[in-house]
Amino acid sequence: MIKKQKKAVALEYKQSSDTAPRITAKGRGYIADQIIDLAQTHGIPIKEDPDLVELLSTLELNQEIPPELYMVVAELLAYVYSLNRKKGSL
Repeated sequence: MIKKQKKAVALEYKQSSDTAPRITAKGRGYIADQIIDLAQTHGIPIKEDPDLVELLSTLELNQEIPPELYMVVAELLAYVYSLNRKKGSL
């Protein structure tokens, strides 16, 4: 059995300047671990979604997500906002 390497993708969305969320980091294996560690260190919420990561990892760095992914990424952002509200960050 071949074990699949872990993948990670980081998104950023600045409402004041971005028209859509964009890819700010992506990687697999060691790089994925580093992305996850950095997020945890800085208190950035992490949502595991292998299917979404697979789609997002095909995009280039700093590329905005395509309109086809708006709905699923909106659900992800809603999840993150709800976590932040529970922690009192918003």
